[in-house]
Amino acid sequence: MSIVKIENVRVLDPVNKVDSIQTVFIENGKLVEESQNIVETIDGSGKWLMPTMVDLCARMREPGQQQHGTLQSEGRAARENGILHIITPPDSKPIVQDNGALIHGLVEKAKLDGGIYLQIIGAQTQGLNGKQPANMGGLKKGGCTAVSNANAPFADDDVVIRTLEYAAGLDLTVVFYAEEPEIAKDGCVHEGFVASRQGLPMIPAIAETIAIAKYLLMIEATGVRAHFGLLSSGASVALIKAAKAKGLPVTADVAMHQLHLTEELIDGFNSLAHVRPPLRSVQDKTELRQAVKDGVIDAICTHHEPLSGSAKLAPFAETESGITAFDTYVPFGVALVDEGVFTALEWVEKVTLAPARVANMLERWENESGLVLVDPDLEWIVSKDTIISQGKNTPLLNQKVKGKVLRTFAK
Repeated sequence: MSIVKIENVRVLDPVNKVDSIQTVFIENGKLVEESQNIVETIDGSGKWLMPTMVDLCARMREPGQQQHGTLQSEGRAARENGILHIITPPDSKPIVQDNGALIHGLVEKAKLDGGIYLQIIGAQTQGLNGKQPANMGGLKKGGCTAVSNANAPFADDDVVIRTLEYAAGLDLTVVFYAEEPEIAKDGCVHEGFVASRQGLPMIPAIAETIAIAKYLLMIEATGVRAHFGLLSSGASVALIKAAKAKGLPVTADVAMHQLHLTEELIDGFNSLAHVRPPLRSVQDKTELRQAVKDGVIDAICTHHEPLSGSAKLAPFAETESGITAFDTYVPFGVALVDEGVFTALEWVEKVTLAPARVANMLERWENESGLVLVDPDLEWIVSKDTIISQGKNTPLLNQKVKGKVLRTFAK
């Protein structure tokens, strides 16, 4: 046995609601009783020890988009930044997430190549065509616990209802990335002053709220368990809050960057701030933060979307949307604690225990999770050299941040 001893570390355990300074012993990512077989001793003064994180939305770019990232590159980036379990949408290119037999192979490859536990959301319709339901029975046999049409539109609302009924019958969660396509069509940024001044096509917040309102009525009619991912609008919070008060089986998450970054960053046609859903107003940011604090929004995700350098070189509206997010996830979390939005234990809960519950994988997470040693005071520069991900596409490039994962302890 090889035991690592960490002295005087702040243990943040959301399962047992522990926040205390301890001396701990770790073997294979788990806390163990005191042992004589210590191979390493670490001074944990001023450091945090927390469980490995669960990410409800990250695109790993494999298969089909290895110019942006691979299971090996992004798996390594996730693991070294303390994220061990990753849920990914069903929109790889080509789309293979409508075939349960192929999904198992990707999960195995993610563990072998990247050292992470990958959970794949199955396609809600065949090839995400929005017309015919996918073989959800086969997807469930392949290991899927949820389905989604990702950002692809549905042909009509009847297709949505039929797929919800199908999913409900199989006890699958349906994940919505809510956006009304006719309203959001051709848009790329938040409808506001900055976009108007620059003449960029806009996506109003109502594109999100109309879609959520419509889907909530369908959820109520079919009884399906549903999750709303990547909320970006403060107005969406009221709809989710009302649905939960009504007893509907719904959960929600928000991307970490939506709790920090706003539409001002697109000024000067900064394509590194091009993300979908778009960065919105300061008011939206404030309301989203409060919703996470109150539990209306259940969890925080990375919305990691690595891109090659060329993907951001066209005129703003023609660039690919996405922000690389694994490497800045912990600094953003530390900032939320420093700003008093959350206590350290509350933040840890929102990126570990809460998303594990949302993904219906609580027991699995507890069995497979490791431990993460964080230095909340370590300052570093976000650069192409310090970002572990293959994608360097973040508006935080060349900025100083605080907080970094020093080590991930896991099998």
